[in-house]
Amino acid sequence: MKEKVERLLLRLMQVEEQLGSSQTLSDQTLVKVLGQEHSRLSELRDVWEKLVRAEKELNESKALFPEETDPEMQQLLAEEIDRLEKSQKLLTIQVESLLVPPDPRDSRAVILELRAGTGGDEAALFVADCARMYQYYADAKKWKKEILSSSPSEAGGYKEYIFSLAGENVFRLMQYEAGTHRVQRVPETETQGRVHTSAITVAVLLEPGDEEAITIDERDLQIDTFRASGAGGQHVNRTDSAVRITHIPTGTVVACQEERSQHKNKDKAMRLLRFRIAEEVRRKKEAEMSAIRASQVGSGDRSERIRTYNFPQNRITDHRINLTLYKLDRVMEGDLDDLTIPLVNHFYQEKLKA
Repeated sequence: MKEKVERLLLRLMQVEEQLGSSQTLSDQTLVKVLGQEHSRLSELRDVWEKLVRAEKELNESKALFPEETDPEMQQLLAEEIDRLEKSQKLLTIQVESLLVPPDPRDSRAVILELRAGTGGDEAALFVADCARMYQYYADAKKWKKEILSSSPSEAGGYKEYIFSLAGENVFRLMQYEAGTHRVQRVPETETQGRVHTSAITVAVLLEPGDEEAITIDERDLQIDTFRASGAGGQHVNRTDSAVRITHIPTGTVVACQEERSQHKNKDKAMRLLRFRIAEEVRRKKEAEMSAIRASQVGSGDRSERIRTYNFPQNRITDHRINLTLYKLDRVMEGDLDDLTIPLVNHFYQEKLKA
């Protein structure tokens, strides 16, 4: 990592020289490109300097600890070592994240589709838990979130939960959440205390870019309205405000009942339809984007999983990068950076190898 950082810091000096030349200033396009690169590299320099200072202070504190005989001073040094170790870990993650160059798609909006798989009621409850987890993460990142569609289950939770996220680096950090998520815990209804295993699926749909403009002919749509209802068939309202849209050429079906207004529900459904059609077009056009929804989520079977959430042991494991953390309680509260950032780094390295 040190060699990569030093190489980029050298590049920062070159960028600063270029930005200071009159030839560069006459080209506003070049100024913008270099300005963005300068901003990213400057942030890398600042975080790297903090990491170097934290590691120096940590080594000094560790060296002093065995020599200290005063119990109070030992306690203070132990607390300082603990603080510096946490700071070192956090700063290392930040540096690793900044070492991955930006992608034009990084801040494009995404739609997340969470669905209950194997496990019945317990899977539906875990859909609700994961939807809340991602929304807490979105709040921490100051992303905008919007519920597009949900289908409550009778025992609580959701059979399906679809929402959008928009903001800085939202696709960069969320793209690798797609797949089957397995949960192991004791359900509230379990009287023998046995751990049950269930699964949910997550699909991540990327917002179409300018080059992927999706034109939908209204004549290709079948639009149906129906009465929105909640779990157990209880009517949410008394009008046919829910909307179901079928795109006849592709057979794609979307529905929305979150709003009381039929017009708003139609707008949300159309947005979801565009995302889904764009994903299908993208799958066909690009080999590297071949992870369509079906391959992303698999069948929802317990054996197909990208991640396991083990509640009795407070353990979460991402099987793609063999990463295990014993902080599941914090992850479920939206503390996801220790998972998302290593995934970004891992798959970037895999692309370089390919």
